[in-house]
Amino acid sequence: MEDNFSVLIGGKAGDGINQASLLIARLLNQLGYRLYTYTDYPSLIRGGHNFSIIRAASDKIAVHLDKIDCLLALNQDCLDFHKHRFKDNTFIIYDSDTVKNLSGVSTQIIGLPLGKIIKEENAPAITRNSCLIGGLAQAVGLPWNILEGVFRKNISKETELNLKLASRGYEGARELLKIKSFEQPPMPLLTGNEALSLGLIKAGLKTYIAYPMTPASSILHFLAQAADDFGLKVIHPESEIGVILMALGFSYAGEKTAVGTSGGGFCLMTEGLSFAGMAELPVVLVVSQRPGPSTGLPTYTAQGDLHFVLNAGQGDFTRLVVAPGDAEESYFWSALALNLAWKYQIPSLILMDKTLSEGTYSFDLTSVPEVKEETPVLWDRKQPYQRYSDTPDGVSPLAFVPDKEAVIKINSYEHDESGITAEDPQKTKQMNDKRLRKGVFLAEELETYPAVGVYGNKESKQALVCWGSNKGVCVEVGVRLGLKVIQPVVLNPFPAAQFKSALKGIEQVICVENNATGQLARLLNTYNFRVDEKILKYDGRAFGLEELEESVHKKILMKAK
Repeated sequence: MEDNFSVLIGGKAGDGINQASLLIARLLNQLGYRLYTYTDYPSLIRGGHNFSIIRAASDKIAVHLDKIDCLLALNQDCLDFHKHRFKDNTFIIYDSDTVKNLSGVSTQIIGLPLGKIIKEENAPAITRNSCLIGGLAQAVGLPWNILEGVFRKNISKETELNLKLASRGYEGARELLKIKSFEQPPMPLLTGNEALSLGLIKAGLKTYIAYPMTPASSILHFLAQAADDFGLKVIHPESEIGVILMALGFSYAGEKTAVGTSGGGFCLMTEGLSFAGMAELPVVLVVSQRPGPSTGLPTYTAQGDLHFVLNAGQGDFTRLVVAPGDAEESYFWSALALNLAWKYQIPSLILMDKTLSEGTYSFDLTSVPEVKEETPVLWDRKQPYQRYSDTPDGVSPLAFVPDKEAVIKINSYEHDESGITAEDPQKTKQMNDKRLRKGVFLAEELETYPAVGVYGNKESKQALVCWGSNKGVCVEVGVRLGLKVIQPVVLNPFPAAQFKSALKGIEQVICVENNATGQLARLLNTYNFRVDEKILKYDGRAFGLEELEESVHKKILMKAK
């Protein structure tokens, strides 16, 4: 990937690192760059080291670089912790009032006395990052009018004060690296969670229910802010158990509903998930993964919940499980998951992870297949209503309370077609067959969608296989090394035919995952697909581009020997 530029900004919790990184991304967006932002922060309200890496490139990207072009350091820790990321021409803009030890730093530096400046301007400490951003704009040759426009559009409080501080930084810096601009329009910048939320809205979401749990929490916050614009109900109950049971109540009443959580919260929802399976109540569950077991690392990333989500709940019932890999897929597959949940009256589960949920991407709506809200099969009122009418495809026509012409009885106990509790063996088998029959038709329909992505060198005999947020890093490594990249997006019902077609001619399969045991590789083995090598990262951090490229290169050399 040519024309790359990476900025790391860091400080402690409370320094406004997330907002500052978004402003930097928006500045570079105005120059026609495509953006990706990686965020890293500990589970602390105050203190601890927070940082973001904003990467800009001429083409679409979805992974950060380990090496950086610019460091914006709000404290000493930021400089000390990231020396390993410096290149020969990396430059540093730092707070000279707090960063005192520059030993071992041979790069170009600009010191700005941020403490002195905010004291002179009678400004709050959090505005120091505006001063640093001003310094960055000067250092890369960004015209002042672009910076001013971005600040005015995106800072609603104390705009003039922030602009004044930015101008102090701009005036106090000097040009160090003139970056390019590109003749392509800016794109919307969305996190994975924001793109997912918009996809749900596009498919007709009416109610979102969640108990806050990182990294799914920002879905709740985003939809709460958008509730009035889209006529949504956004509810925060007392627990995850309350979340899933309330969602099933809304589903029973005919409201398209989604819930969001992470692994620990999903643990509490599994009984409700089984209820949805037996009662055939459509609902979407977003499970954004973080490291476990138990509390694990609440603010870091993992892909360790795949088999939990595939197998949660007692008994057999049809479920859809999808794992999007970037913002565009989050938008498309969340909408499709909601549509299919209501079409087949099943729970749909969307597997996200912290890297995808909280990473910020340039969002290209033109590259996404068209999404429309679909109407479920409704009761035609020609025959007496039976909630669980046994049909050829297993999908029973729906009616919703209150309806004077229908008795709408749902049941978590085994039941007959009218929803009346039944223990008769023939009736039990009939209803089980009915529920599972939906999975056959669902699998057939999924064959018409891009359930398996194929990228890179499609003639290669070596393939990287990945899922979720590793799509971005694997695609770029695949392009660099001339490999095919295969990404199953649908994980249940598994698209075996599409996956087999993608593997045609492949002699070496390397599975790339953020877990300790190779959970996708294990799933592939159950379908008799061979995995030759695994590259596993399970320290809570995402793969960097150079890191994965080096690991893949070693696996290729091992195969050659």
